[in-house]
This record gives sequence, structure tokens and C-alpha cells, in this order.
Amino acid sequence: MDLLSNLALGFGVASSLQNLMFCLIGVLLGTLIGVLPGIGATATIAMLLPITFQLEPVSSLIMLAGIYYGAQYGGSTTAILINMPGESSSAVTAIDGYQMARQGRAGTALAVAALGSFFAGSVATFLVAIFAPPLTAIALKFGAAEYFSLMVMGLVMSVALAHGSVLKALAMVVLGLLLGMVGTDVYTGAPRFTMGMTQFADGLNFVAVAVGVFGIAEILRNLEDEHDRQVMTKNITRLFPSRDEFRQMVGPVLRGTAVGSVLGILPGGGAILAAFASYTVEKKLSKHPEEFGKGALAGVAGPESANNAGAQTSFIPLLTLGIPANPVMALMIGAMIIQGIVPGPNVVSEQPQLFWGIIASMWIGNLMLVVLNLPLIGLWVKLLTVPYFVLFPIIMAMCSIGVYSVNSNPYDLFAVAFFGLLGYVMSKLRCEPAPLLLGFVLGPLLEENLRRAMILSRGDPTTFVTRPISAGLLVLSLAVLVLVFLPQIRKRRDEVFTESDA
Repeated sequence: MDLLSNLALGFGVASSLQNLMFCLIGVLLGTLIGVLPGIGATATIAMLLPITFQLEPVSSLIMLAGIYYGAQYGGSTTAILINMPGESSSAVTAIDGYQMARQGRAGTALAVAALGSFFAGSVATFLVAIFAPPLTAIALKFGAAEYFSLMVMGLVMSVALAHGSVLKALAMVVLGLLLGMVGTDVYTGAPRFTMGMTQFADGLNFVAVAVGVFGIAEILRNLEDEHDRQVMTKNITRLFPSRDEFRQMVGPVLRGTAVGSVLGILPGGGAILAAFASYTVEKKLSKHPEEFGKGALAGVAGPESANNAGAQTSFIPLLTLGIPANPVMALMIGAMIIQGIVPGPNVVSEQPQLFWGIIASMWIGNLMLVVLNLPLIGLWVKLLTVPYFVLFPIIMAMCSIGVYSVNSNPYDLFAVAFFGLLGYVMSKLRCEPAPLLLGFVLGPLLEENLRRAMILSRGDPTTFVTRPISAGLLVLSLAVLVLVFLPQIRKRRDEVFTESDA
């Protein structure tokens, strides 16, 4: 009964006129940036963080969440029509989706992607509603040592699931932790790494770092790599699967939903991993594996269900533990902090309207997406013809105005420019920025819990291994770190992410 009453509270919050409007704005904007290759949900949410400062907390987080899972829908449109994933998690959809489009089955591919995404998103949201409260109750029993170990595990998992070299990912985590230490020591009040500049006394601006590393850097990278896009539009006719096609998609959608719901919780990009895992499962289970890569319907239905389920369940560690599962969730934590909300297990008891309002809005948003996306295919196709050199200067100007409006501090604009160039250089060196942002967000919390645990234990470092939960999390972190350095695991991991980059 508690679940039903909580969901009733959530739907009451999410169905208000204001929140419905922001949910609609979020899913439409998410679909738009998912359709336009090269922008992505992470960069867009980073750019919009300054705007959320002026909104109500519930409305801002509902809009940002809508952008995230809306981008998963939009990414499939680009992958199917022009063989260029709008989202990295849609890369595997392009393999068979584009072939279906070339065979005159673009409408079917788009419909299968939309329906699979809707089902997976709805089921995953239900799982969030079921498992989030009990996990929150467990998290309330965590002490400083357990939180420290949990954050260590989150950073290790982000390294394990990052693109490219493991050593480079570790270096990005360390850099993020160092950047998070800039400012005033929380216990002694002494300035650290400020280089004598009072502007850094409060630490680096999270919005400036996020917009620079993800927004500006992504724009620079795509301007360098712009090329002509040929859109498959002439064969978009039937926008609903036949009975036989519907029967074929049921199994892949169910399996993709299950795979994505589990892997989406993992820190470091579970939605991407879920899509590739689902594709591998479907190919191995298929009676006709030779059809994959040539327009197999299961090659679209499974991965699209998996990446959307993964996107939804990544909210579980955010809402229950205050730990981000991916860069987008790190940005969501930033949005909560901007609104004066402390992320963590206390949110469900102190902010029940926000907690359950976000969960309920996911169902509403998924329904909006499936109702709006297919009729608006023509509009999305036209937007694909907009050249980057027209689109991106406008975005960069809006980013600069938005970042400045948060604190009215001109130094934040210099920070955006610096971190934009840094992010661009990192992309050229094939260093994944996601571990950097996770390190930057978790760094202050990691340090605070480390020092608090040491104070409570009177300087005894064995407190981290004598407490069972803390010890278990540290052992798991060490096991994961050892596994990613094994030759076979490293080879398979590099193959998966090379395919995603392609």
C-alpha cells in the first residue's frame, strides 16, 4: 500500500500543469539532441544546468531526466536513417537499423525502436519505484567508512567501463579528484590549490567544468569532423510492425529490458554496455545469426530496449545513494546541489515530492515520447539537414550566457574556455572525460567521508576493512580492477568500445 500511496503522490506532482510542460520540453529537447549527431545528452544537460537554477527543483530535475531518456529515443532515429548514432548507446542500432532502412523498412525499424524503448523504459521505471525505497533504507545505515568504500567502487567501475586505455581512465579519475580538491579545506578552512586567487576559494564551478569538458569540447570535435549526411527518407512509409514482425520483436524486447535493467545500475556507462550485451545475446540465441548485420529486426529491438532500460535504472544509485552511475547522473547531482538539495538516501524522506515526482514523470515522459516521436519523424528528418557550422555557434553563445548567469562571474567564462580546450585535447589523446567528471563530483564527498571515518576511528585505518560492508565493497573494487587488467578481458573490452566508436 505504501508503494501505491507514494506513486499517487508522485503522479500528483508530475501531472501538474507546470511539471507536465517541463517534462514535454525535456523529452522533445532530448529527442532533438539525440537526432542531431555529435551533441549528446551529456553535453546538452551540461549546457542547460545554468537555466535550472531559475526553476523549481522538481521541474528542473524532471526536465533534465526527460532530456536524458528522450535522447535515447532520438539517437535511434539518426542511427537508422543516416547510419550515424546520435547517442553512443545507439551505435549498435545502426548496424541492422540502417540496413533495414536501405531495404525500404525504415518505418518498421523506427517503430520497433520506439515501441521497444517505451516498454523497456516503463518496466525499468517500475523497477526504480520498487527497489529505490528499500535500498534507501539500507543506505541510511551506512557510516562514513561504507560511503568511502562505495565511492571507491563507483570510481573503479567507471574506470572499468570507460573507453580506451585503463591507465588513461585511471589518470582521468585522479585528475578529477585533484580538481575537486581546489578551494577551501572543509575541516581547517585553509585554501588549497587556489594559486593565491580568491576566485578559486569556493572551488571550481561545476557548471563551468561540465559545459567545457562535455559541451564546448564536443562542439570543437564535431566541427573538425563534419561531413555530408545522406538521409534515408524516401522509404519511410509503414510506421507500425506487422503481426509477424511484432511477434519477432517480443523476445528481444523482453531480453533487452532484462539486460539493460541490470547493467544500467553499474557506474561508468551501463546503457552503452547494455546495448552491446543485448546485441551479443540476440545473435547467439538467433536461429539465423547470419542475418545480423544485414537488417535483422532483433538487432534493433534488443539493443534499443536495453539502452533505454539502462538509462532509467541508472537513476537507482542516484536517488538512493547519491552516487552517479554515469556522467549524466553526475550532472543531475550537480543540478540537485545547485538547488540546495543534498543527494543521498535522505532525499526520499526529506523531499518525497521530488523523489516520487521524478519517478512518476518517467512514465509520463515515456508515453509522451512514443506518442510524439513517430508522427514527428518528418520534422526530425528535416533537422538532420541543418549544418553544424550554423548550429554550433548559437549553442556556444547560449552556453556562455548561461554559465555567466549562475554567479555573474567572468572567471567562469575563462574556466569554460580552458576546460573546453582541455576536453578537446583529451579527445585527441583518446582519454575518456566521463571518469574525470565522476572524480570531480565524488572527490569532495570521498575526502569528507575518508577524514570523517578516520576521526571517528581515532586515526585507525583498519576501520575500512574491519567493517563488513566496507570491506566487501573494497574487495569487490579490487577484484574489478584486477579483472580489467587481465589480457583476455582487456582485449574483449577494447573490441566492444572500438565498435562503439566506429
